[in-house]
Amino acid sequence: CLENTDPRMRGRGIQLLSQVLLQCYSLLQEKEVLHLVLFYENRLQDHHLVIPSVLQGLRALSMCEVLSPGLAVSVLKAIFQEVHVQSLLQLDRHTVYSIIINFMGSREEELKGLGADFTFGFIQMMDGEKDPRNLLVAFQIVRDLIAKNYTLGPFVEELFEVTSCYFPIDFTPPPNDPHGIQREDLILSLRAVLASTPQFAEFLLPLLIEKMDSDLQSAKLDSLQTLTACCAIYGQKELQEFLPSLWSSLRREVFQTASEKVEAECLAALHALSACLSRSVLSSDTEDLLDSFLSSILQDCRHHLCEPDMKLVWPSAKLLQAAAGASLRAYYRVTRIVLPLLLEQYTKHPQSSQRRTILEMLLGFLELQQKWGLVEEDESTLLSLRASVCSVVFSALTDPSVQLQLIGIRALTVLGSLQGFLSHSDLELVADHLIRLTLHEDSQSSEAAMEAAASLAPIYPKVFSGHMVPRLEEELQSVSSSEREEESSHDHCSLRQRCLQALAAVSTHTSIVKETVPVLLQHLRKLQKGSEAGTIQGMVSVCQSLHRVALQCQQDDDGCWYYHQTVVPCLLAMAVQAAMQESAHPLLGKALIEEEVLTAMVPVISAATTHLSPELAAQSVSHVVPLFLDGEVSFLPQNSFPCSFQPFEDGDCFDTQRRLVALLMAFVCSLPCKVAIPQQERLLRELLALSCSCNCPFTATTAAKCFAGLVNKHPAGQQLDEILQLAVNRMEPSLAEGPRRMQALTLLLWVTKALVLRYHPLSSHLTDKLLGLLSDVELGPVAADGFSLLMADSPDVLHKGCHADVRIMFRQRFFTTNVPKLVQGFHGAGPDVKANYLKGLSHVLNHLPKPVLVTELPTLLSLLLEALSCSDCVVQLSTLSCLQPLLLEAPQIMSLHVDTLVTKFLSLTSSPTMAVRIAALRCAHALTSLPATVLLPYKARVIRALAKPLDDKKRLVRKEAVAARGEW
Repeated sequence: CLENTDPRMRGRGIQLLSQVLLQCYSLLQEKEVLHLVLFYENRLQDHHLVIPSVLQGLRALSMCEVLSPGLAVSVLKAIFQEVHVQSLLQLDRHTVYSIIINFMGSREEELKGLGADFTFGFIQMMDGEKDPRNLLVAFQIVRDLIAKNYTLGPFVEELFEVTSCYFPIDFTPPPNDPHGIQREDLILSLRAVLASTPQFAEFLLPLLIEKMDSDLQSAKLDSLQTLTACCAIYGQKELQEFLPSLWSSLRREVFQTASEKVEAECLAALHALSACLSRSVLSSDTEDLLDSFLSSILQDCRHHLCEPDMKLVWPSAKLLQAAAGASLRAYYRVTRIVLPLLLEQYTKHPQSSQRRTILEMLLGFLELQQKWGLVEEDESTLLSLRASVCSVVFSALTDPSVQLQLIGIRALTVLGSLQGFLSHSDLELVADHLIRLTLHEDSQSSEAAMEAAASLAPIYPKVFSGHMVPRLEEELQSVSSSEREEESSHDHCSLRQRCLQALAAVSTHTSIVKETVPVLLQHLRKLQKGSEAGTIQGMVSVCQSLHRVALQCQQDDDGCWYYHQTVVPCLLAMAVQAAMQESAHPLLGKALIEEEVLTAMVPVISAATTHLSPELAAQSVSHVVPLFLDGEVSFLPQNSFPCSFQPFEDGDCFDTQRRLVALLMAFVCSLPCKVAIPQQERLLRELLALSCSCNCPFTATTAAKCFAGLVNKHPAGQQLDEILQLAVNRMEPSLAEGPRRMQALTLLLWVTKALVLRYHPLSSHLTDKLLGLLSDVELGPVAADGFSLLMADSPDVLHKGCHADVRIMFRQRFFTTNVPKLVQGFHGAGPDVKANYLKGLSHVLNHLPKPVLVTELPTLLSLLLEALSCSDCVVQLSTLSCLQPLLLEAPQIMSLHVDTLVTKFLSLTSSPTMAVRIAALRCAHALTSLPATVLLPYKARVIRALAKPLDDKKRLVRKEAVAARGEW
């Protein structure tokens, strides 16, 4: 074939040879490569039909490691001389670019020996390229030419022209494009070329200025982003000539644009220009371009700052802040003029709205100072204006306008973060202002002041522990005294709540925690002695504050241990005292053992325990477990109790003591896994007995949860198997009949959850037991709701935060194993219990990761639609919340059932249950994400039907109806 006179036959011969070489180029020897290169170079002069196959062969040879010196240059010269690249097909042009890339990677020094001839040859080859696949490769070659210092010679402008002609990129990929090239890929690739060398500056900057003035937003954005990229490598020499034009364009865009994107990119470009000029090293005979550039900006912007009501005030402030934020030198130059001006304007303008604008601009400049911290230098304008700045900020804090107060609080936080700026007397004044704002101002100001106190407290712990905490303690005592003298009012409760929240907020440093925790505990003791109706809510508030402090202590080992050994024994002692007093004096101190208060104490003890080191946790558990098992109270403060503490004893007189098992649960279920629990087997047996025999639902449930939490972490082995078998033997008879079926079901649910999470083999037996109870008329509905408990995250036990054994993908595993059984049970169930299976199914699906659910949707959708017809509002609500995300994530499947979906959703918008009406309207809204062709036949009907809920008596329903109907 190679010697055939027909060019097509010769082409086939060379094609075969090239295909072989592409398979085996790595096996060739040096002499063979030399021979083949000479052959292929000669073939470049052959008929044009042969050339594509020749280029494939040369691509194979360009990948050979044994290529003799000089051959790479020889091949490229032959291609430059013999091949008119732009007349070739796309694939063949791509082959030529690939040959160059291969040689640049392996024969760099040889190619550099060609000098500017290589650059010129490539320019000619690339000129006129249009295919995006080839352009990506060509841009890569230009980037390498520049980055690896190939000689550009006199061809810098030509190289710029051959690439910049594509700027800005205007490319829309065709639909279903198999190559996956996006417009953004080309933009970034070309930008990397244009911003790769200062040698392009004199040609590129005029082009960018021209495109910034374009009417196309995409062209503006591309130009601004390219300018920002260029500033990273340019110096003042490249920018000098163009600075006035660049500033003019940027100023005009920021002053006139309606686009936030364009404004943001203009500010980024100005910041980059200022940073670039700041980097330039000044010599005695050169002009300080940064100074003159900033002078232009100040000249054009400063007068607008004096007009806080005019529309150019904010664009001017943003421009000045963008330029000032680039370097400390730029910051000093701008703030030297701007800060005194803003302070003067604040004094001149008495209106709150104007002052708010001025202070917000001042805040922007103060936040910039945080970048560098406070530098004790003569240049720092801020230090010289310390008194004026503090005066302005403090005056904002006392202004009646809430919005001005909020800006003042933010400014105060920034000033406080600048170490050394505020004097000790200033800091005490700051603390006083924060206390006043926290306790006596609008709720927005109060929350903002608490946040400010929380962020400043770790910076100035002495001021906050010595000044703010005592003041808050006085306020708290004052509120308590007022409540005793007169009836507890709403205002008193609100003030007490704020005091407690503030004490918690500032507890962000161990030294402050040591001051605030005793105050909170002392207040809890006072409340325990009271008997007024508000005591329960007051105790819950104290517990919520203690919980926040506990969370803030967790990252500090010393703080965590101090908190644990102070708070946990104190809470236990108070609870034990209250439980014993309840037995002796039923009306005294009863609030502390109310379910609501105990429930609020659980997260406090849990958060105080989860982050303990195993050694310290072991020390603590050696006291707490004997307290509950043996009544060992010696470690508790104030431990002279009227009778013994025996929460696991039988008898009605111990009912109140048994409630405190909730606190035991909070402690033992939050311990790190490595901590050994003393007398664990005895403890498990006691908890098991209590959970099955107790008449109080609260106590029985907490005992079951505590048992489950311990079982989940218990090491596998014979002991665990024995205790689980004991539990099964206790549960099964109680579930079958008797007065305590509900307690047995609660225990079954929690033990099943504990075992499902850790993939224990017994979990399948217990789940089957639960599935069997769905057909029970009495327990079926509760068992169905239990599936939600199994799948959801539990807030107090059996979650990763309290070191539970939670295996990855346990939900998917549970779904795979049990949903087929639920479906089968539904089809075989009687009409009176079918709803239980639907409810269980919807709970499982509701908690399943959506990608898993989408894959299973086709088989389950008919059941979900049937669940919507169920009369149980819990089933309806659960199913609707399951379907809503599926409408967005699986529109193709859902489109097949659109008729049924529309009918069901519209019907449920009239449900008597508000939550169902809201969920149905959200689903009707989500339907609009389906293809328009599917929806159009239903449009008129839906809009007509959604007019009714617009008049719903509940505002939340009306809100959803407006959104859904508007979308339709």
